[in-house]
Amino acid sequence: MMDFPFPPTLKLLRWAIHGTFAVLLAIAVAGAAHEGRATVATCGVLLGVLYAAGIVIEGRLPRFGGPAHLLLGRIWLLIVTLGWAALALNSQLFVWLAFPLFFAYLHVLPLMVALPGVAVLSVAAIATAGWHAGGVSAPQVIGPSIGAAVATLMGLVYKALYSESEQRRLLIDDLVRTRGMLMQAEADTARLAERERLAREIHDTLAQGMSSIILLLRAARRDLATRPGDAEQRIAEAEHAAQDNLEEARNFVRALAPPALQHSSLTAALRRISASAAAGTPTQVRFEMSGTPVPLSADYDLALLRIAQGALGNVSRHAQAAHATVTLTYLDDMIVLDIVDDGCGFVPAQAPAETASPGYGLRTMHDRARALGGSLTIESAPGEGTAVAATLPLPEGAGR
Repeated sequence: MMDFPFPPTLKLLRWAIHGTFAVLLAIAVAGAAHEGRATVATCGVLLGVLYAAGIVIEGRLPRFGGPAHLLLGRIWLLIVTLGWAALALNSQLFVWLAFPLFFAYLHVLPLMVALPGVAVLSVAAIATAGWHAGGVSAPQVIGPSIGAAVATLMGLVYKALYSESEQRRLLIDDLVRTRGMLMQAEADTARLAERERLAREIHDTLAQGMSSIILLLRAARRDLATRPGDAEQRIAEAEHAAQDNLEEARNFVRALAPPALQHSSLTAALRRISASAAAGTPTQVRFEMSGTPVPLSADYDLALLRIAQGALGNVSRHAQAAHATVTLTYLDDMIVLDIVDDGCGFVPAQAPAETASPGYGLRTMHDRARALGGSLTIESAPGEGTAVAATLPLPEGAGR
């Protein structure tokens, strides 16, 4: 059974009206039976069954207020009115059933039709009562008139409350839909952010590691015939790099810190990746540290490590440099990471688009710096090398 979109007050009012009809009908049927008019009493019971059937059917219709609902309701109201008229003409006891019918008219019919209908029903009740009494008296006119006026006022209040309830229901539906859309948007945003995180991690870890492995294996192949000892060393370094890469993959899937930071400081991790970045290339990479190290959060350590890995990966793949230097500088209120090489350089303004694969490393380095309130500066020119500087403000309480 469907739930009506009414607040409890409107439901109570509806059932009060139905209860009034039932009480008045029971009194009329009992009076007719007491007078020995079994046929009239039986017809009264049938009218009650018809009224109750309309209420039950109304509650089971699939679309409350739809065209089928209104059509069936108006047919039901016409049959109930005709049944009331027949009973009222046979017994004065049924005349007062017109009062709950006033509410039915105002509920089922449009207001422009319901008000004339209530007026006609009131006149019919007055005329029927006068016909049974042999003449119309003031109480017979005043009673139905007051009942019609009260029913009209209550019906208008009922319609106003229903309209407000319907507007509130529509507003709640809109809010629920909007909340669902927001939840979907948040889920999409989280999914995109996770994809972005995975893309950054894959680029800064797995891709860089695979590049190192490829360079080491190429160097080993070159030395295999003439210098087998060096080739064996390159293969061992490639195996070690592959093991580290595998550990990186397992850790970022588990969202843990990279292996380079799990058992050592940021300075030691930068020193190791500086040494491994030059493996299999003619570039000599040197690491330097300036200032007094201060404890940093895992976000700072990870961002600086990934920026260094990305910059050194670009040096090994593109710079063709003879020397490169990684410098970590601790200042009073900031920390600066510089990666400088003497390679072929490039024009930063003409770097690949951010969506292109070659330029993805630069974009992710910028994103990592901005995420911590810092900045990334790139200075380069053809034939003059490249300088990458990441500047991060120290968190509150981390400075000296």
